[in-house]
Amino acid sequence: MRTSKIKYYIFVPMQLLRILAFPFSLFYALVVYLRNVLYDSGILQSTEFKTPIVSVGNLSTGGTGKTPMIEWLLTHLSAGTKLAVLSRGYKRKTRGFVLAQTTSTAEEIGDEPLQIYSKFPEVSVAVDADRIRGIKLLETSKHPNLILLDDAYQHRKVKPLFSILLTSYGKLYINDWYLPTGNLRDTISSSKRADLIVVTKCPPDLDNENQLRITRELKPTKDQRVLFCSLEYDINLKGKKEKISLDRLQNKEVTLVTGIANPKPLITFLKSANVTFDHHEYRDHHFFSRKEIDFFNSKPLILTTEKDYTRLKDSVDNLYYISVQHKFLGKGDDVITKSLEELGY
Repeated sequence: MRTSKIKYYIFVPMQLLRILAFPFSLFYALVVYLRNVLYDSGILQSTEFKTPIVSVGNLSTGGTGKTPMIEWLLTHLSAGTKLAVLSRGYKRKTRGFVLAQTTSTAEEIGDEPLQIYSKFPEVSVAVDADRIRGIKLLETSKHPNLILLDDAYQHRKVKPLFSILLTSYGKLYINDWYLPTGNLRDTISSSKRADLIVVTKCPPDLDNENQLRITRELKPTKDQRVLFCSLEYDINLKGKKEKISLDRLQNKEVTLVTGIANPKPLITFLKSANVTFDHHEYRDHHFFSRKEIDFFNSKPLILTTEKDYTRLKDSVDNLYYISVQHKFLGKGDDVITKSLEELGY
């Protein structure tokens, strides 16, 4: 495997900038703390809606598996429930409220909402940075029975019926620091608002002793449950022309292209499958240039993530993606299913 040098030249100055930005992180932490105090005291009001809202999010920026969690919920919610998903549509090139359609592109609604809509076309998927407006427009136009609010844990303007907080095993929010020095965008104490805390990207063999240790470190309230899940990659790769099994990539020239927050779990999985690859790593939600696309088309086989596939599928020929889903450890899936049933879904 050869890793692109792009990240190396960015990493060193970025780390230095984060250290120098420490005083700004203190100011950021103070602002976020005061904002939460205003909401908790009732001075600032959260809006409740007629339609039940389930919020999925995190306290940090990116990389905790929010989209796979939304997809897990959509798969496991009871049949007959009229569902909608509202996202910000990060890095899209449009503004305002946009409802996903069969002709939608990643530029119009964002790569993650497009991925969700491509897999669940029966679900109303919309994007709007103004979550209150977005919910109101979904209520009046689509009349859903339940709305999943993607990446919205920190959006105190909306009061959800149920909140799921995600944190990555490799970087628990209790071990992080505030932006811009760290990745936290909300206070650690805000975790108390969650109904469920899910530790994602765990080793599949994480034992009960370590699960209990992490649970104690997170210090959940008596009403909170802490669940654990790992990433499960599909060994059947999908492309525009055909499906191929992962083992067919052994001894082939493979170019791995990732524009996600944390490609390390994917890299680890591919190494364990004895796949040799040339890795080209880009920033999360990166929109690829014509020069980059021409380079990809010069390669015999491009492997990418499902999210990146939404941005490359119309431009790159020999393109395949590897899908991923959350797999709960122990009986975690039963806990979420029971929670949804108690809500009536």
